Amino acid sequence: MVRIQRRKVLASCLCMTATVFLLVTLQVVVELGKFERKTFKNSNLQDGHKKLEEESEHLNPFLQKDALSLIRKRKLEIDSYPIMLWWSPLTGETGRLGQCGADACFFTINRTYWHHPMTKAFLFYGTDFNIESLPLPRKAHHDWALFHEESPKNNYKLFHKPVITLFNYTATFSRHSHLPLTTQYLEGVEVLKSLRYLVPLQSKNNLRKRLAPLVYVQSDCDPPSDRDSYVRELMTYIEVDSYGECLRNKDLPQQLKNPASMDADGFYRIIAQYKFILAFENAVCDDYITEKFWRPLKLGVVPVYYGSPSIADWLPSNRSAILVSEFSHPRELASYIRQLDYDDRLYEAYVEWKLKGEISNQRLLATLRERQWGVQDINQDNYIDAFECMVCSKVWDNIRLQEKGLPPKKWKAEVTHLSCPEPTTFAFSSPVPLAPRRNSLREMWIPSFQQSKKEAQALRWLVDRNQNFSTQEFWGLVFKE
Repeated sequence: MVRIQRRKVLASCLCMTATVFLLVTLQVVVELGKFERKTFKNSNLQDGHKKLEEESEHLNPFLQKDALSLIRKRKLEIDSYPIMLWWSPLTGETGRLGQCGADACFFTINRTYWHHPMTKAFLFYGTDFNIESLPLPRKAHHDWALFHEESPKNNYKLFHKPVITLFNYTATFSRHSHLPLTTQYLEGVEVLKSLRYLVPLQSKNNLRKRLAPLVYVQSDCDPPSDRDSYVRELMTYIEVDSYGECLRNKDLPQQLKNPASMDADGFYRIIAQYKFILAFENAVCDDYITEKFWRPLKLGVVPVYYGSPSIADWLPSNRSAILVSEFSHPRELASYIRQLDYDDRLYEAYVEWKLKGEISNQRLLATLRERQWGVQDINQDNYIDAFECMVCSKVWDNIRLQEKGLPPKKWKAEVTHLSCPEPTTFAFSSPVPLAPRRNSLREMWIPSFQQSKKEAQALRWLVDRNQNFSTQEFWGLVFKE
């Protein structure tokens, strides 16, 4: 998860001339922090500040008056701004007044603000979207916003029309989302053009004496894309060095075996030695493009890509990746890679764009230039900040419309904001008999997707009813004949 970095925060300054008053103030802040960070068990409180005032009674009597004064001052400040309640505690922030351009909103994970009159939006993180706890009944002025940048396998329910259209605002990997996160794994144009890790072709040719032409590094085995089945078949036609837990036949140095090391300099330099890398996503969805694609482009390795059907829209140049979808069988793909491996001129055509520093894809360039967030850039908001501010700004737009006596604008997610087809599996008739496969997740994904359709329909019916419901009621609807 991206570490949250906050740059635009409204702050107040308490100016004391005497050191003793400064120390007292600091102690008040510490004491306030102690009880504000507590988890409040009663989620039905009508006022998120009531509990704070009750808790302040347990403070040091010397500090009690100052504590209550600060709490009430803060209450007056918060009551002036729309409240954005993270129903999924993604940020971990108990309360922050955040500036979003000319607007400001109060962001919190504290559910005691649920029924506060200034609570305008509930923010959900897709992976943690749980039917066991939803803010129902949903009031007319309560917007729901979804942040979900991950694979559909994390929560299939969200990828069906009955559920995705429950939300007013979205930030997903789809270009059609209100806040598209399609380039979430790409820092910018310069890392694509960079030659820092590029190994010259002549050196790669020499390394071929001990390295395979292809490398594969995966430790999430048998995902919905069924990539391991394809790679297993491909291995019968061409040599592949596989370093991960999946189909492993080669070991990384001990210090690089932790998956967290996959962005380490040492790992980059190992991968950069190869001519080609199998860049296979764990799911096949339009615009779902991860570091598996961008990393080899940064390193000067040609990605052999399988995943997003719309990947051609995001290539740096027309010839910068080999697309598995263009080959009818792994045998044909192996033959093509072997041809490039033997012919330097043909291979260099796939890295020419990088050697020249020329990115011809105007869609990619415009997306990177226009996005309102950065990746690993402390000088920019990250995409969670951008998501929060998108919702905050839209809420404020509607507040201003209502102040003019106009109806608020109705925002609603579309099915294109988060949509993936049903998973499929590969079936090959290999000329070489393969060892029987052990039981795996592979057989689970299709029935899981099919059941998720029923779950989506059940959830939609219950939410539209706009009453609290039990898990028993939910599952009863799912499995109703």
